[in-house]
Amino acid sequence: MTLRFGIDLGGTKTEIAALSDETGEIVLRRRVATERSYDGVLRCIKGLIDSAESELGETGTVGVGMPGAISPATGLVKNANSVWLNGKPFDKDLCTALGRPVRVANDADCLALSEATDGAGAGHRVVWAVILGTGAGSGIVVDGKLVTGPNAIAGEWGHNPLPYMTPEEADAHPCYCGRKGCNETMISGSGFCADYAAETGAKLTGAEIVERAERGEPAALKVFERYEDRLARATAAVINILDPHVVVLGGGMSNVARLYDDLPVLWRKYVFSDAVYTKLVKAKYGDSSGVRGAARLWK
Repeated sequence: MTLRFGIDLGGTKTEIAALSDETGEIVLRRRVATERSYDGVLRCIKGLIDSAESELGETGTVGVGMPGAISPATGLVKNANSVWLNGKPFDKDLCTALGRPVRVANDADCLALSEATDGAGAGHRVVWAVILGTGAGSGIVVDGKLVTGPNAIAGEWGHNPLPYMTPEEADAHPCYCGRKGCNETMISGSGFCADYAAETGAKLTGAEIVERAERGEPAALKVFERYEDRLARATAAVINILDPHVVVLGGGMSNVARLYDDLPVLWRKYVFSDAVYTKLVKAKYGDSSGVRGAARLWK
Protein backbone atom coordinates (compact mmCIF):
# COMPACT_ATOMS: atom_id res chain seq x y z
CA MET A 1 0.00 0.00 0.00
CA THR A 2 1.41 3.40 -1.02
CA LEU A 3 0.66 6.14 1.50
CA ARG A 4 0.14 9.84 1.05
CA PHE A 5 0.25 11.80 4.31
CA GLY A 6 -1.63 15.05 4.62
CA ILE A 7 -1.16 17.63 7.37
CA ASP A 8 -3.75 20.35 7.99
CA LEU A 9 -2.11 23.09 10.07
CA GLY A 10 -5.04 25.09 11.40
CA GLY A 11 -5.37 27.96 13.81
CA THR A 12 -6.57 25.73 16.64
CA LYS A 13 -5.87 22.14 15.58
CA THR A 14 -3.28 20.25 13.58
CA GLU A 15 -4.50 17.12 11.85
CA ILE A 16 -2.76 14.25 10.08
CA ALA A 17 -4.37 11.77 7.74
CA ALA A 18 -2.86 8.92 5.77
CA LEU A 19 -4.56 8.18 2.46
CA SER A 20 -4.21 4.94 0.56
CA ASP A 21 -3.01 5.80 -2.93
CA GLU A 22 -4.93 2.82 -4.31
CA THR A 23 -8.35 3.62 -2.86
CA GLY A 24 -8.17 7.22 -1.64
CA GLU A 25 -9.49 6.07 1.73
CA ILE A 26 -8.19 7.42 5.02
CA VAL A 27 -6.38 4.64 6.88
CA LEU A 28 -5.21 6.76 9.81
CA ARG A 29 -6.37 10.07 11.18
CA ARG A 30 -5.64 12.02 14.35
CA ARG A 31 -5.50 15.60 15.53
CA VAL A 32 -3.81 17.61 18.24
CA ALA A 33 -3.92 21.20 19.44
CA THR A 34 -1.88 23.52 17.23
CA GLU A 35 1.42 24.65 18.70
CA ARG A 36 1.65 28.42 18.93
CA SER A 37 5.35 28.77 18.13
CA TYR A 38 7.37 28.11 14.99
CA ASP A 39 9.68 25.51 16.50
CA GLY A 40 6.70 23.90 18.20
CA VAL A 41 4.90 23.52 14.86
CA LEU A 42 7.92 21.81 13.29
CA ARG A 43 8.27 19.42 16.24
CA CYS A 44 4.55 18.67 16.22
CA ILE A 45 4.42 17.80 12.51
CA LYS A 46 7.53 15.63 12.72
CA GLY A 47 6.07 13.82 15.74
CA LEU A 48 2.78 13.18 13.92
CA ILE A 49 4.55 11.81 10.82
CA ASP A 50 6.99 9.67 12.81
CA SER A 51 4.21 8.20 14.94
CA ALA A 52 1.95 7.48 11.94
CA GLU A 53 4.70 5.79 9.95
CA SER A 54 5.70 3.69 12.93
CA GLU A 55 2.11 2.59 13.47
CA LEU A 56 1.44 1.81 9.80
CA GLY A 57 4.86 0.34 9.10
CA GLU A 58 5.33 2.34 5.93
CA THR A 59 6.68 5.72 4.84
CA GLY A 60 4.87 8.04 2.46
CA THR A 61 4.80 11.38 0.74
CA VAL A 62 3.92 14.46 2.82
CA GLY A 63 1.74 17.40 1.83
CA VAL A 64 0.92 20.26 4.18
CA GLY A 65 -1.92 22.75 4.13
CA MET A 66 -1.09 25.92 6.06
CA PRO A 67 -2.45 29.41 6.56
CA GLY A 68 -0.77 31.93 4.30
CA ALA A 69 1.59 31.03 1.48
CA ILE A 70 5.25 30.67 0.55
CA SER A 71 6.36 33.92 -1.10
CA PRO A 72 7.81 33.37 -4.60
CA ALA A 73 9.97 36.46 -3.97
CA THR A 74 11.63 35.41 -0.70
CA GLY A 75 10.84 31.74 -0.13
CA LEU A 76 9.43 32.70 3.29
CA VAL A 77 5.90 32.42 4.67
CA LYS A 78 3.67 35.44 4.14
CA ASN A 79 0.06 36.34 4.99
CA ALA A 80 -0.43 33.72 7.73
CA ASN A 81 -2.85 34.59 10.52
CA SER A 82 -0.77 32.16 12.60
CA VAL A 83 1.72 34.99 12.68
CA TRP A 84 4.59 32.93 14.15
CA LEU A 85 4.95 31.32 10.72
CA ASN A 86 5.47 34.59 8.86
CA GLY A 87 8.98 35.30 7.64
CA LYS A 88 10.10 31.70 8.13
CA PRO A 89 11.40 29.19 5.52
CA PHE A 90 8.70 26.75 6.56
CA ASP A 91 8.82 24.36 3.62
CA LYS A 92 12.63 24.13 3.70
CA ASP A 93 12.78 23.61 7.47
CA LEU A 94 10.08 20.95 7.28
CA CYS A 95 11.95 19.12 4.50
CA THR A 96 15.04 19.12 6.72
CA ALA A 97 13.11 17.93 9.78
CA LEU A 98 11.44 15.06 7.88
CA GLY A 99 14.36 14.18 5.66
CA ARG A 100 12.32 14.18 2.45
CA PRO A 101 10.64 16.54 -0.02
CA VAL A 102 7.46 18.17 1.27
CA ARG A 103 4.79 19.97 -0.73
CA VAL A 104 3.14 22.94 0.97
CA ALA A 105 0.03 24.87 -0.08
CA ASN A 106 -2.46 27.27 1.40
CA ASP A 107 -5.06 25.49 3.52
CA ALA A 108 -7.95 26.84 1.47
CA ASP A 109 -6.27 25.57 -1.70
CA CYS A 110 -6.17 22.13 -0.12
CA LEU A 111 -9.87 22.34 0.70
CA ALA A 112 -10.61 23.33 -2.90
CA LEU A 113 -8.48 20.51 -4.35
CA SER A 114 -10.13 17.90 -2.15
CA GLU A 115 -13.69 19.02 -2.85
CA ALA A 116 -13.12 19.50 -6.58
CA THR A 117 -11.53 16.05 -6.92
CA ASP A 118 -14.12 13.81 -5.28
CA GLY A 119 -16.11 16.03 -2.97
CA ALA A 120 -19.06 18.40 -3.21
CA GLY A 121 -17.55 20.21 -6.20
CA ALA A 122 -16.69 17.12 -8.24
CA GLY A 123 -17.86 17.36 -11.84
CA HIS A 124 -17.92 21.17 -11.91
CA ARG A 125 -15.46 23.13 -14.08
CA VAL A 126 -14.94 26.12 -11.77
CA VAL A 127 -14.97 25.41 -8.04
CA TRP A 128 -14.56 28.14 -5.45
CA ALA A 129 -14.00 26.73 -1.95
CA VAL A 130 -14.30 29.00 1.07
CA ILE A 131 -13.05 28.46 4.62
CA LEU A 132 -15.05 30.24 7.33
CA GLY A 133 -13.20 29.31 10.49
CA THR A 134 -10.60 31.04 12.65
CA GLY A 135 -9.91 33.11 9.55
CA ALA A 136 -11.48 33.43 6.11
CA GLY A 137 -9.73 32.15 3.01
CA SER A 138 -10.55 30.51 -0.26
CA GLY A 139 -9.14 28.38 -3.05
CA ILE A 140 -9.96 28.07 -6.73
CA VAL A 141 -9.86 24.96 -8.93
CA VAL A 142 -10.48 25.20 -12.67
CA ASP A 143 -10.72 22.04 -14.76
CA GLY A 144 -9.29 20.02 -11.89
CA LYS A 145 -6.22 22.20 -11.39
CA LEU A 146 -5.42 24.59 -8.54
CA VAL A 147 -5.11 28.24 -9.50
CA THR A 148 -2.16 29.81 -7.67
CA GLY A 149 -0.93 32.78 -9.68
CA PRO A 150 2.49 34.47 -9.91
CA ASN A 151 2.16 36.01 -6.45
CA ALA A 152 0.82 32.86 -4.74
CA ILE A 153 -2.27 34.74 -3.58
CA ALA A 154 -5.09 33.37 -5.75
CA GLY A 155 -8.16 33.16 -3.53
CA GLU A 156 -6.79 35.52 -0.84
CA TRP A 157 -10.24 36.90 -0.34
CA GLY A 158 -10.17 37.43 3.41
CA HIS A 159 -8.03 40.56 3.11
CA ASN A 160 -10.12 42.37 0.56
CA PRO A 161 -12.38 45.03 2.09
CA LEU A 162 -15.98 44.07 2.71
CA PRO A 163 -18.08 45.43 -0.19
CA TYR A 164 -20.60 48.21 0.45
CA MET A 165 -19.01 48.75 3.84
CA THR A 166 -20.47 51.31 6.21
CA PRO A 167 -18.14 53.67 8.10
CA GLU A 168 -19.14 51.91 11.30
CA GLU A 169 -18.07 48.54 9.93
CA ALA A 170 -14.66 49.83 8.89
CA ASP A 171 -13.95 51.63 12.16
CA ALA A 172 -15.09 48.73 14.34
CA HIS A 173 -13.05 46.03 12.61
CA PRO A 174 -9.29 46.60 12.51
CA CYS A 175 -7.37 43.62 11.12
CA TYR A 176 -4.07 42.09 12.20
CA CYS A 177 -2.77 42.83 8.69
CA GLY A 178 -2.79 46.54 9.55
CA ARG A 179 -5.86 47.53 7.56
CA LYS A 180 -9.48 48.02 8.55
CA GLY A 181 -12.64 46.37 7.29
CA CYS A 182 -11.13 43.17 5.89
CA ASN A 183 -13.63 40.44 5.03
CA GLU A 184 -11.90 38.13 7.51
CA THR A 185 -12.69 40.36 10.48
CA MET A 186 -16.43 40.07 9.83
CA ILE A 187 -17.22 36.81 8.03
CA SER A 188 -14.88 34.36 9.75
CA GLY A 189 -16.17 32.33 12.66
CA SER A 190 -13.97 34.45 14.90
CA GLY A 191 -15.48 37.62 13.46
CA PHE A 192 -18.99 36.29 14.04
CA CYS A 193 -18.21 35.62 17.71
CA ALA A 194 -16.50 39.00 18.11
CA ASP A 195 -19.56 40.77 16.73
CA TYR A 196 -21.81 39.04 19.23
CA ALA A 197 -19.42 39.95 22.05
CA ALA A 198 -19.48 43.59 20.93
CA GLU A 199 -23.28 43.51 20.82
CA THR A 200 -23.87 41.82 24.17
CA GLY A 201 -20.62 41.66 26.13
CA ALA A 202 -20.89 37.84 26.21
CA LYS A 203 -18.14 35.65 24.76
CA LEU A 204 -19.77 32.57 23.26
CA THR A 205 -18.83 30.03 20.61
CA GLY A 206 -20.33 30.29 17.15
CA ALA A 207 -22.48 27.24 17.76
CA GLU A 208 -23.85 28.76 20.98
CA ILE A 209 -24.73 32.00 19.20
CA VAL A 210 -26.48 30.15 16.38
CA GLU A 211 -28.42 28.08 18.92
CA ARG A 212 -29.57 31.29 20.63
CA ALA A 213 -30.61 32.74 17.27
CA GLU A 214 -32.66 29.62 16.57
CA ARG A 215 -34.39 30.13 19.94
CA GLY A 216 -35.26 33.67 18.87
CA GLU A 217 -32.90 35.65 21.10
CA PRO A 218 -33.08 39.20 19.65
CA ALA A 219 -29.35 39.97 19.98
CA ALA A 220 -28.31 36.67 18.43
CA LEU A 221 -30.79 37.11 15.56
CA LYS A 222 -29.51 40.61 14.91
CA VAL A 223 -25.89 39.47 14.81
CA PHE A 224 -26.66 36.45 12.65
CA GLU A 225 -28.68 38.44 10.12
CA ARG A 226 -25.87 40.98 9.96
CA TYR A 227 -23.40 38.13 9.41
CA GLU A 228 -25.45 36.66 6.57
CA ASP A 229 -25.70 40.00 4.78
CA ARG A 230 -21.96 40.57 5.12
CA LEU A 231 -21.23 37.08 3.83
CA ALA A 232 -23.57 37.67 0.89
CA ARG A 233 -21.79 40.90 0.00
CA ALA A 234 -18.36 39.31 0.25
CA THR A 235 -19.17 36.18 -1.75
CA ALA A 236 -21.16 38.06 -4.40
CA ALA A 237 -18.13 40.22 -5.18
CA VAL A 238 -16.15 37.08 -6.10
CA ILE A 239 -19.05 35.56 -8.02
CA ASN A 240 -19.15 38.75 -10.09
CA ILE A 241 -15.51 38.23 -11.07
CA LEU A 242 -15.02 34.46 -11.14
CA ASP A 243 -18.57 33.25 -11.94
CA PRO A 244 -17.97 29.81 -10.38
CA HIS A 245 -20.25 26.89 -11.04
CA VAL A 246 -20.23 25.98 -7.34
CA VAL A 247 -19.24 27.56 -4.04
CA VAL A 248 -18.18 25.03 -1.41
CA LEU A 249 -18.27 26.13 2.23
CA GLY A 250 -15.84 24.71 4.79
CA GLY A 251 -14.80 25.68 8.30
CA GLY A 252 -16.90 25.93 11.43
CA MET A 253 -19.53 28.28 10.01
CA SER A 254 -20.22 25.85 7.16
CA ASN A 255 -22.13 23.73 9.68
CA VAL A 256 -24.89 26.35 9.97
CA ALA A 257 -27.68 24.82 7.88
CA ARG A 258 -29.59 28.07 7.48
CA LEU A 259 -26.83 29.60 5.35
CA TYR A 260 -27.58 27.26 2.43
CA ASP A 261 -31.14 28.55 2.22
CA ASP A 262 -30.55 32.21 2.98
CA LEU A 263 -27.34 33.04 1.12
CA PRO A 264 -28.57 32.21 -2.43
CA VAL A 265 -31.55 34.51 -1.80
CA LEU A 266 -29.37 37.33 -0.48
CA TRP A 267 -27.00 36.97 -3.46
CA ARG A 268 -29.71 38.35 -5.74
CA LYS A 269 -29.18 41.82 -4.25
CA TYR A 270 -25.45 41.86 -5.01
CA VAL A 271 -24.64 39.59 -7.98
CA PHE A 272 -24.66 41.50 -11.29
CA SER A 273 -26.95 39.13 -13.13
CA ASP A 274 -30.65 38.64 -13.77
CA ALA A 275 -30.38 35.13 -12.27
CA VAL A 276 -27.79 33.34 -10.13
CA TYR A 277 -27.21 29.71 -11.07
CA THR A 278 -24.12 29.26 -8.89
CA LYS A 279 -24.68 26.41 -6.44
CA LEU A 280 -23.89 26.71 -2.74
CA VAL A 281 -22.92 23.43 -1.07
CA LYS A 282 -21.32 22.20 2.12
CA ALA A 283 -17.92 20.51 1.92
CA LYS A 284 -18.51 16.78 1.54
CA TYR A 285 -15.61 15.86 3.80
CA GLY A 286 -16.21 18.56 6.40
CA ASP A 287 -13.16 19.47 8.41
CA SER A 288 -11.25 16.59 6.82
CA SER A 289 -11.29 18.24 3.40
CA GLY A 290 -8.14 20.24 4.09
CA VAL A 291 -6.09 17.27 5.19
CA ARG A 292 -7.31 15.17 2.24
CA GLY A 293 -6.34 17.94 -0.16
CA ALA A 294 -2.93 18.28 1.45
CA ALA A 295 -2.28 14.57 0.88
CA ARG A 296 -3.35 15.02 -2.75
CA LEU A 297 -0.72 17.70 -3.40
CA TRP A 298 1.38 14.74 -4.61
CA LYS A 299 -1.22 13.55 -7.13
